Amino acid sequence: MKKRHFLNASLAGAVAMPSWAAAQGSRRAPAGPTLLTVSGRIGAGNRGPLDPALDQMMAKQKIMFDKAQVFDFAAITALPAVTIQPTLEYDGKPHSLKGPLLLDVMKACGVKAGDKTMLFLRAVDGYAAQVSAADAGKYRFIVATHLDGQPMALGGLGPLWGVYDADRFPDMAAKPLPARFANCPWATYHIEVREG
Repeated sequence: MKKRHFLNASLAGAVAMPSWAAAQGSRRAPAGPTLLTVSGRIGAGNRGPLDPALDQMMAKQKIMFDKAQVFDFAAITALPAVTIQPTLEYDGKPHSLKGPLLLDVMKACGVKAGDKTMLFLRAVDGYAAQVSAADAGKYRFIVATHLDGQPMALGGLGPLWGVYDADRFPDMAAKPLPARFANCPWATYHIEVREG
């Protein structure tokens, strides 16, 4: 009986390790399908250059990189998560969004954010938004993985959404609802880190 508990615990640890390692900036690519690719001024990364033949969507959107850090769902959800409750522009109601802070995702990629660090968030439809690392910290941007307690689906607002709680900041809450989320591309799949 004790052997079975030991083996089950060992197996559970072995299954959890790849996700934890990927979330910590591991050089190993995650086992599951990539949901987020971070390129630009990052650390060592865990994948090689863009392949124009196999990375069709990124190539068509003129994304180029020599290395990147990629995350699957397990790796992104292995990072510490926070929950926010913004009023969304789509239905005018508050919703619960959960995911890691955007700057924590950047740290997991080996990014050393400074005063001039800019983050370019790109959605699957090609929409892109520029957010300074300073604003990502000030407004506590997250990479949302869950909406109202459920993983977000592709075809809705997910599977990932770079977003913040505009209701909590008077300068943003004063704007009309649709204007609050101009820097929040839903279905975020790529982030490029630049300096200056």
